[in-house]
This record gives sequence, structure tokens and C-alpha cells, in this order.
Amino acid sequence: MTESRHKPLAPTRAQWLSHGGVIAPHHHDDHQIVYASRGVLAVTTDAGSWVAPATHAIWVPAGTIHSHQAHGETELHLLGLPATDNPLSLDRPMVLAVSPLLRELIRAYTSDTTDDRTDNSTDDSPPRRRLRAVLLDQLRASPQQPIHLPSPVDPRLVELCAILRDNPVDDRTLTELGREIGASDRTLTRLFKAELGMSFPQWRTQLRLYRALVLLAENTPVTAVAHACGWSSASAFIDAFRRCFGHTPGAHRTGKAGSATGNAT
Repeated sequence: MTESRHKPLAPTRAQWLSHGGVIAPHHHDDHQIVYASRGVLAVTTDAGSWVAPATHAIWVPAGTIHSHQAHGETELHLLGLPATDNPLSLDRPMVLAVSPLLRELIRAYTSDTTDDRTDNSTDDSPPRRRLRAVLLDQLRASPQQPIHLPSPVDPRLVELCAILRDNPVDDRTLTELGREIGASDRTLTRLFKAELGMSFPQWRTQLRLYRALVLLAENTPVTAVAHACGWSSASAFIDAFRRCFGHTPGAHRTGKAGSATGNAT
């Protein structure tokens, strides 16, 4: 990923991004928590993409070159933390479950203004320090969620993953896809584990869930989302969505997902 600008200090603020809005690749010398209380946000690095609805936030470690993309009208909350404040000891991006309390703490800490030219990170008043201390305590208790779509490097995996990105409904087996790109299913199985850290079915499910979040943010009906993303039925899609995000697609669309406990499994 090519970095377009250098912003050494991670800002703390709230701002709106319109549907499809992008923040170009950049990095900070601070850690950053990225949270969308409305809409769906994707954070992308050379290693892949992390996507988060309103029940989840994304941890971006200091020094990570990353970009943001909004799906749907997105209320974005950016929270910068010094490199010394790493409550979960994470050295790579991660999606974190957001409890109702943590949601309100993030909103309170970042929402003094929605003017993206204003940065709240310099405010170190006693009330802000107390609020930040409670916020860090809640972060320590936040479950980490495997909502990550890793990007391949091997040309065979790149070609295979591109086929499925273009058509998530493609339900061919790994053997069938391997014939198209000239690789055995045994080789591809090994590459998925070695490069992407997950099996082929796991990666395809993550891709479909990622695409589902984008379509839901565009107000696509749940049944249409299920079929567009390759599930055999709406009920199968709802079950998979609930297992991953802890709430149903319907709750996500109506905004009730924000009241979820954040304990998705």
C-alpha cells in the first residue's frame, strides 16, 4: 500500500464520511481506535482488510500504514492513544467487540465536535483523563473478533481470491477452482493455511460476510443480501451473521445492533 501522507499523531475526533468515502493510506506514531457508530467501516493494509459494524471497533497499531473506507453514511469516531497505551498488547490490526458501555465511552471521548478540522487529543483535563482511564479498562475486557479478510501474495491465491471477490456466489469447490487456475486442491489448501492463516471455507465465509455488511449498509433487503453473497437461504445467512457479529442482519439494518452486548461468538 502506497502512503499518500504522513500524519504522525493519531487524531481524536468524530466526523462524518459519506457512502464510499475514503481516507487515503497514512500512518500514525500513535495507536488508534477506529469506530463507526453508524454505517460500516473498512480498514485496509497490505495484509488485508478489517471490517466493523456498529458493534465492533478496529484497533490500528502505531506505525501501520492503513486506509479507511465508509459503506453507508458513516459516523466515524477516531481515538488516538500514545504508543505506551496498548491495553491488549496488540501489534497488528484487530476487530474488537464493543459493549454498550464502551460504545458510549468512545462517543463521549471523541464527540465534542464533528468538525474534522478539530482534534481533541490535546485536551488533558482531569475529566478527560478519568474518562480515558475507564475507556482503557473497558478495552482490556473487549473480546477480539476474527473479522479479517487477509490478502494473498502467491499468484495462484491472488487469482483464486479475485475470482471469488468478483463473484461471491461462486460455490465451486477448491478442486474445481484449482482446475481453472492450474493448481491442485492440496497445494491451495496448504497455501491458504500458510499465507492466510485460515482454511478455504473460512476465507470464503469471511469474504461473504464482508460483502454482506457492505450491501446492508446500502439498504439492500436481507433476503437479497443472502442470495447475492452465496447463502442457500435467508435463514442460513442470518445464522452465519449472528454467529459472527452477535446480532441479526435485521437488527444491524434498523440500528438496534448498537445495543448488542458485544459478546459475539
